[in-house]
Amino acid sequence: MFYHRKELFKPVNVGTPDPQFGQFLLEQFGGATGELTAALQYWVQSFHVEDAGLRDMLQDIALEEFNHLEMVGHLITQHTSKIDQTKLRQAPLFAMKGIGPHFVDSQGSAWSATYINEGGNVVRDLRANIAAEAGARQTYEALIHHTKDAGTIAALTHLLTREITHANMFMKALDSLGKLDDPFFGTIQPDDTVEVVYNLSQGEDARGAWNEAPFKYVANPDATGKLPAPPMNPDDEHRRGAKAARH
Repeated sequence: MFYHRKELFKPVNVGTPDPQFGQFLLEQFGGATGELTAALQYWVQSFHVEDAGLRDMLQDIALEEFNHLEMVGHLITQHTSKIDQTKLRQAPLFAMKGIGPHFVDSQGSAWSATYINEGGNVVRDLRANIAAEAGARQTYEALIHHTKDAGTIAALTHLLTREITHANMFMKALDSLGKLDDPFFGTIQPDDTVEVVYNLSQGEDARGAWNEAPFKYVANPDATGKLPAPPMNPDDEHRRGAKAARH
């Protein structure tokens, strides 16, 4: 059951309307990293989850994202409600479509369901959600750097903060499943290259935790992708040489 209470999750008060900035804000309404994408993504994912606690978390966050979508919509409306002809030239999208939010991003490209990242596996979905929150946080940070309006900054800072909270919740959920730092999920067992890393970008190579033990590092991989034969110890090499000499 859904119902709508006609009050914002957090008040939105724009002091100095700026339609050009309003067009930037469309990125978080009808864009790939926007609130509509997140809300629908988490809501659909909740139907795939058997664990009641994880399902409840996904639904709670999904509904908060719908609240955020409403806040962004009000921000766009306030930034575009007082447009004169000079300002219209700076944000022609609103001249064509009218004030307020639309299902497009800041470049005028229509929102697409292809933005939604869900795959029916809770581990895979939670990882996708962490990435989604990171993308949204990056967009909000860019938006904050492009406005000086105090009311807008306050609203966007709150929205950015909630993205951090949600990412932390998704990481805690992964940790509860024992999958925060374990990439394996599903039922298909990996082959014998699961701990092998190949040096395929050679020249000024750098080493780090991503290509050191427990990984097996292949400095010069061949075309087969196989592991090189381990080095022979001196005794074995001597015995092989002696055997070859006898033949």
